[in-house]
Amino acid sequence: MYLTRFRLNTARSGTRKLLSSPQAMHAAVLAGFPDLLPSDSDAPRVLWRVDRVSAAEVFLYVVSSGRPDYTHLVEQAGWPAAGTGWQTGEYAPFLEKLAAGDVWRFRLTANPVHSVRTKDGQETKVTAHVTWRHQADWLLQRQEAAGFRVARKPDGEEAPEGQETPDRYAQYELMVHDQRRLEFSKGKRNGSGKATRVRVNTATFDGRLEVTDPEALRRTLTAGLGRAKAYGCGLMTLAPVE
Repeated sequence: MYLTRFRLNTARSGTRKLLSSPQAMHAAVLAGFPDLLPSDSDAPRVLWRVDRVSAAEVFLYVVSSGRPDYTHLVEQAGWPAAGTGWQTGEYAPFLEKLAAGDVWRFRLTANPVHSVRTKDGQETKVTAHVTWRHQADWLLQRQEAAGFRVARKPDGEEAPEGQETPDRYAQYELMVHDQRRLEFSKGKRNGSGKATRVRVNTATFDGRLEVTDPEALRRTLTAGLGRAKAYGCGLMTLAPVE
C-alpha cells in the first residue's frame, strides 16, 4: 500500500477544472496507474481526498495498492518547471504498527447518508445528512465497526445514558466542518439525451481517536468509510497527536 500527497497549483486553470468536478478528479487520480483499467470492476479501490488548507494550499491525498505516476497531474495542475511533483511513501509499515490503545489525530471527508422510507410499503431511499449533529452521529455510529473510538475531552461530562442533551457533542474531540453539496454531470447520457446529474453531500471530520481494533482500522484506512468513494469520500488519514 502507498500513501501519496500532491500539492495542487491553485493558480492554474487545470486545477480549477479538477476541483470543480469530482468526476474529472477521479479520472485524473486513476490515470496515475497504467495497469488500472476503468473497465476492471475487480481492480483494487483507489481512495482520494482533497484538503483545502487555505486558498493557496490545496492538497490531494491518495491511498492505493500500487505506486502512482502523476506526471500528467504535474503538467495539468502542478509546477512543471519547478522540478517538484508529488510525494509517495510505503503505507504498510505504518499500518502494521497500529496497536490497540494508540491515540491519533484523524481527518476524514465522507458522504454521511441514511436510508429513509417516506411511505409504508415503499422502498427506502438514500438521503444525505445535512446538519452537523446528524453527520457527527453518522460517524459515532460507525466508529466501533471501523476499529476506533472518538476520544472524549478530559473535562467532558457524560450525558445520562439514553438522554440527548444540547451539549452532548461537545464531549468529543470532534469537529465537523466544510460541508459541501457537489453537483456535476457524468459523461453518460440518459434516455432524454441529457447528461446524468450527480449530487453528493460531503462533510469533513477532524478529531482525535483511540485505536480499539487495529485490524478493523487498517481496513478502514485502506478500503474507506462510507459511500461515494469515487468522488473523494471515505479516505481517513492519521497524524501524531501534538
